[in-house]
Amino acid sequence: MKRKLFSAMLGAFALLLLMGAASVPTQPAAALLAEEESAVLSNTALETEAQSLDTQFTQAVEAATGIDPTEAAVPVSASGTLSINGQPAPQSLNQRNVQNTTYVALAAMAQALTPYAKCDWDGSTMTITTDRLSLTAKVGQLYVEANGRYLYIPEQVQLDEAGQVSVPLRTAAKAFDARVDYDGATAAITVTSGSGAIVPGDSFYNQGDLFWLSRVIYRESGNQSLEGQMAVGNVVLNRVADPTPAFPNTVEEVLAQKNQFSTYASGVLRKTEPSPSSIIAAKLVMDGGVVEETRGALYFDSKANSWAARNKQLITTFGGHNFYG
Repeated sequence: MKRKLFSAMLGAFALLLLMGAASVPTQPAAALLAEEESAVLSNTALETEAQSLDTQFTQAVEAATGIDPTEAAVPVSASGTLSINGQPAPQSLNQRNVQNTTYVALAAMAQALTPYAKCDWDGSTMTITTDRLSLTAKVGQLYVEANGRYLYIPEQVQLDEAGQVSVPLRTAAKAFDARVDYDGATAAITVTSGSGAIVPGDSFYNQGDLFWLSRVIYRESGNQSLEGQMAVGNVVLNRVADPTPAFPNTVEEVLAQKNQFSTYASGVLRKTEPSPSSIIAAKLVMDGGVVEETRGALYFDSKANSWAARNKQLITTFGGHNFYG
């Protein structure tokens, strides 16, 4: 016992001597700084190694209990801000931001809202089928079709980095008649199921409005892009919705207004056969689709010296027309 005590005392004395020697400033400041940085790096390396061992231990425990380590390491909702019917959104939803719009994987969203939804993919088009809903989404298209309804997607149907068909969250929710709520304070998005399917187009679209709107779109912009055709349709519906007495309250009355649409007055419009794209453009705007570049426009023309050009504020030139507020 005495030997052990004596040995311990000698060890302590030697340690004190070493500490004293280390305190003598025999090295330049730069060398001391280098040593301190080296010590910090060494400590960091030790901490990293300890964390790695801790992670390995945790994963070993998870594996032993049947939990997949790769799933346990990532929250169920990568952003932690999206829930569906009170549950965190599944990772397969692959929530992402596209031009300030929340996009989600369509198949995953469909099955989160309706577990028995059937999802088919032919290489370009995703088809979703339930007992109440038939939906198609073609990659690169400006809309999805759901129960004969046409829902506008300005940034198009996309493929995400995982190769999944991706659409705006609100578009998918609308197709399934689900409600989307956003809490600005917490950035939390909640989705709540509704009836399970959007009201079919046959009963949603006013057939009289569709008749006239599709024909005026074709006559005024049938040779333009789909969004160019939509922009013309937006102007007509903007006039219908305008609260001032400047415009009537129905599509046909807007077209019949004096000195506005000559094709209506001449009877040509009624005899016009609309193209498939003009019918789709009419349905898109009747379903709330708005071409952002021409938002709020009440007039359009294709002439440099028209009445609107001389009297109204130019919003933009889009497609083959100038649009005015």
